[in-house]
Amino acid sequence: MSQMESGSGRGRQTNVELNLVPFIDLMSVMITFLLISAVWTQVSMIQLGASFASPKNESQPEITPPPNEDVVLRVDIVAAGYVLKIGNQTKPIPKLSPDTYDVATLLNELQQIKKKYPEKPGVKLAISDEIVYDHVVKAMDAGLKAGFAPELLTGGPY
Repeated sequence: MSQMESGSGRGRQTNVELNLVPFIDLMSVMITFLLISAVWTQVSMIQLGASFASPKNESQPEITPPPNEDVVLRVDIVAAGYVLKIGNQTKPIPKLSPDTYDVATLLNELQQIKKKYPEKPGVKLAISDEIVYDHVVKAMDAGLKAGFAPELLTGGPY
């Protein structure tokens, strides 16, 4: 136990004992929680697709990877708008206004890419930290309407 003594020289002296056991218990629980939750920080991608909305049908055979799987299709959602990346090509899609992203142009571009690469299964979405979640959902919806399965990447665009 910890003990503090105080007094002003005249009058009564005060003797206060601090109980440190609850504080030690709290710290041990917090350290345990930190160690257990540290494992989950290594998750790098969340895949969304048709299996997210509907149960998987076990009778269907596994789908083989398409031949154009090496072509990377990525949409970066940044403060200035969308940045569409197809392989080595980059196409910026600026905002319509300070609070409005150009979702129609993004959908049109993704539909054109789907016509060019019909076997391409998904689009990767990289999101900056300051982006409002509503803009992310609209970009995911545009990817689904174009025929792609959106995949969210953590860590933001690089």
